[in-house]
Amino acid sequence: MRRLHPPVRPGGDGEEGGSNVESKIQPILLLADSQLLFWRHEGDLFLSRIREMLDRDQPRAAYVGASNGDQPEFYMLFQGAMEGAGIDVCRMIPSEPEAEDLDFLASADLILLAGGDPWRGWQVMQQNGLLEKVVERYYAGALLIGVSAGAAQLGLYGLKERDGKPVGKFEAFKLVPYLIDVHDEPEWPRMHLALGKIQESLRGLGIPTGGGALVHPDLTVEPLRHPLTEFHLDDEGEVVQALLFPTGEGEVAVVDEDADENRRGPLIPEIVH
Repeated sequence: MRRLHPPVRPGGDGEEGGSNVESKIQPILLLADSQLLFWRHEGDLFLSRIREMLDRDQPRAAYVGASNGDQPEFYMLFQGAMEGAGIDVCRMIPSEPEAEDLDFLASADLILLAGGDPWRGWQVMQQNGLLEKVVERYYAGALLIGVSAGAAQLGLYGLKERDGKPVGKFEAFKLVPYLIDVHDEPEWPRMHLALGKIQESLRGLGIPTGGGALVHPDLTVEPLRHPLTEFHLDDEGEVVQALLFPTGEGEVAVVDEDADENRRGPLIPEIVH
């Protein structure tokens, strides 16, 4: 088990926030694609578990489609998933939001950052002020979901790509202490290239097609449906991988692909400052 230095929560004077702030923090759901929004496990809709985390009788769900240019068909998919979980009050927050859109976002219980181009979406959210508003809602108790590009934006860095290869990075929300990549299995070439270029003591997390990760408030990582792949650089600058298997709620098994022994227990990643 690896311990982390917890991120500083808002609390003034550079100290960690008080228990009131900590008690509001919800898990963050990272998805490779939209499959888990409709997935049933042993007959139960997975999103029903997410719905149970929301305290309000009629929770409000906001959809941010900045990364895909606000394509309406993806919002309709989001609406269908939310309605299936009993969340009927939904709204798209467009790239050029009106006052009513911002008011809705300011009271949203759940915010989904959609897939698409992570750098494009990041630039849009910088320009329209949604970056700050999403973080404000997170610390006020909103549950965040990132799908594909949205998952990457919730991590340490997003990748700028050319012809499918990383050519640069941008600082992302840093709410999840990983460099996130999705549906690039089994070899994960983007992650290998990115870690080699960045050359920092950070960790990467690969989420395969149809899979997800639930990052709990204490920053333990729970694989969903399929194994996750964790990456880091060793002392010689070589990429080391480990598989994280779903074994039950809040627990993972860690299999080091370069070693024979398995380690079972909750994974708590190191956070990079």
